[in-house]
Amino acid sequence: MPARLKVLFVCGRNKRRSPTAERVFKTDRRLEVRAVGLGETSPREVSLADMKWADLILPMERKNAVRLKVKFPQFDPFPPMEILDICDDYKFMDKKLIEILHETVEDALERYYEEYKKE
Repeated sequence: MPARLKVLFVCGRNKRRSPTAERVFKTDRRLEVRAVGLGETSPREVSLADMKWADLILPMERKNAVRLKVKFPQFDPFPPMEILDICDDYKFMDKKLIEILHETVEDALERYYEEYKKE
């Protein structure tokens, strides 16, 4: 069985979107997942160790990607990122959020494998 892809879900405060993504995808046999936030008050604030761990980073919004690059300028090249474009309008485990996550994460995984894992 191939190694599982390490996916880091990132949002602003790590309270709704990224923890939902982590919960939804934690049983996906293809993936190993973590959820982090960018704010200092996040239950789990993104760390250098998280960045080194990740094969693929999935920020919820473009501004999250920008903040990651500012926070970790030492990465060159930066780990692959696919912005999910999911705004902060949902509660934790919201049915619509889960539906959007399934669609956007699958699309991001497909693009990742096409671009970075050509066999």
